[in-house]
Amino acid sequence: MANRTVKEAPTIKGTNPQYLIEKIIRSRIYDCRYWKEDCFALTAELIVDKAVELKHIGGVSGGNIRPSPFLCLILKMLQIVPEKDIVVEFIKNEEFKYVRALGAFYMRLVGTSVEIYKYLEPLYNDYRKMKRLNREEKFELLHMDEFIDELLREERVLDVQLPRLQKRTVLEENNQLEPRQSVLDEDIDDDNELSDEAEEEEEKKVKPKEKTSEKSKKNWKDYDKPERSPSPREKSSKKRRRSRSRSKSRSRSPARENKKKHSSRHEHRDKKDRDRDRDRDRGREKEKRRRD
Repeated sequence: MANRTVKEAPTIKGTNPQYLIEKIIRSRIYDCRYWKEDCFALTAELIVDKAVELKHIGGVSGGNIRPSPFLCLILKMLQIVPEKDIVVEFIKNEEFKYVRALGAFYMRLVGTSVEIYKYLEPLYNDYRKMKRLNREEKFELLHMDEFIDELLREERVLDVQLPRLQKRTVLEENNQLEPRQSVLDEDIDDDNELSDEAEEEEEKKVKPKEKTSEKSKKNWKDYDKPERSPSPREKSSKKRRRSRSRSKSRSRSPARENKKKHSSRHEHRDKKDRDRDRDRDRGREKEKRRRD
């Protein structure tokens, strides 16, 4: 009697809800100690307390196929079939991660394709760490978003064969689902906007520098021009100018020398006349003194 499904429970996927878990695993769960002691007489309200006490997720482990407490609670939920609002509250619980994982796994088993995508895809934004017990009875590190991805992509999770899930593209074509918008797309858009703003600021900073550089280029254009090699006509004209200047200097040099010589002669004569006049004056003064 304790292992039977509730009478008011509706059929899920056209069968008894408990039959969603294979018979071998179900029989192992019925025989385990956790099922007999902790899952006995649980209701939809009391199952939350047991979910809060969970320390890890897992299927079956060991050689004797021992079920985990997580899998036992899943079977208990399939037995009592809680209302949809309770399961949604499990999924929206942000404080206890294993309560959320329990609700997500149960929704994947009993929910429709539209409901599964609607309630499980937002959990991609949950990156909390969880522990999973594998077949070798060893714990593995797992994140919530990875667990949700396995539920949406894999056929078997935690040793349970999952019901067939309709592809999302088909539901979008039938207008049953809107195209999925990832939070990462918004972050990418924000990053692109920030990068565009940064580029505009850099361009504003660079523009005045470019103007000054253009002015300096204009000022230095004359200096930067390469020297043009003179043409043969210019060479010949330069030679003519040089020859003319040399001839003029030669013609002017003897006249200058004659002028210098003439001026030096006159100076010499003037000195002699001055000396004579001085001698005369001295002689006259001597004669006056003698007479006196």
